[in-house]
Amino acid sequence: MPILSGVLIEADAEGLTLSSFDYEVSSQTHITADVEEPGRVLVSGRLLSDIANRLPNAPVRFYTEDTHIIVSAGSAKFTLLSMPVEEYPSLPIVGEESGLLRADDFSAAIAQVAVAASRDDVTPVITGVQLEISERSLSLVATDRYRVAVRNIDWDAGTSNIETASALVPAKTLQEIGKTFGNSGTISVAITNTDDRELIAFKADRKTVTSLLIKGNFPPVRRLFPDTVENYAVMNTADLIEATRRVSLVLEREAALRFTFTIDGVTLEAVGSEQAQASETIDALLTGSDTVVSLKPQFLLDGLGAVHSEYVRISFTKTDNPNKPGPVLITSQSSKDQPGSDDYKYLLQPNLLLR
Repeated sequence: MPILSGVLIEADAEGLTLSSFDYEVSSQTHITADVEEPGRVLVSGRLLSDIANRLPNAPVRFYTEDTHIIVSAGSAKFTLLSMPVEEYPSLPIVGEESGLLRADDFSAAIAQVAVAASRDDVTPVITGVQLEISERSLSLVATDRYRVAVRNIDWDAGTSNIETASALVPAKTLQEIGKTFGNSGTISVAITNTDDRELIAFKADRKTVTSLLIKGNFPPVRRLFPDTVENYAVMNTADLIEATRRVSLVLEREAALRFTFTIDGVTLEAVGSEQAQASETIDALLTGSDTVVSLKPQFLLDGLGAVHSEYVRISFTKTDNPNKPGPVLITSQSSKDQPGSDDYKYLLQPNLLLR
């Protein structure tokens, strides 16, 4: 629907309000302006954005002239065609506030977790990030069947008295929300359930973003995480990332890297084509028995990139079959012998993508 490509601009005594809506996601922001005459117009959002990014550093004048919209700054002047504003849909109504979040924590948690969400629309329920509210914490959970990422952050229920709630938000939308509100101080969150739609709204710094929720039951992936793990290795995060990138250069697409953990460190091995092979060994502090696992390098790098600490712990879980390794659990480490404090967990299934 071409009408949905427009940005609705409303001028009143308080300034300008810019809004966009595509029936799934809405965005609205308020800016200060000297309004000579109130009114509302609809204009191509992409074109207006491109123009705004190129305007000279001068006051911007915005006005209508018949069926056109004039945007000028300095000696630059643009004439845009006005779209039929009366055909634009009404934006969703945001319900009462459900709670408050620290913007920087929420943005960081989204970046850590959303990478594990599925990109396959065949199963929509796992293309989202599950937000789970309990008491004074908010958990973000995502999975694509091959890995699971979880991060807990503080949650302030404010005056809502909400003890438990959940919302399954599209991962792509949530990533944009993390970028939009990353430096906003405190974010107000409202979860609205009505007869015809379920949506979540985020509000801060005179900006509001709403998103429809994904319908369906998120899989109970939390039960996959072990309570305790006795066999694990600790190593420098940057060293492991760089070694993985180097050794995986010779791999064919979708092939896995072999990781051998011993008391002497961890050895990475890649067997590519007949013309290329690679291996590298880096320091690692092993607790427990020697372990060999094969992991898809990009999935491992996604988890390591989300570990915001100098060291990383890779823990080895067990299965009922001694010949089949269990998932590896990736968590942060403050030092070689001190676990991290950010409550981030990334569970990665080995061998699933081996040919």
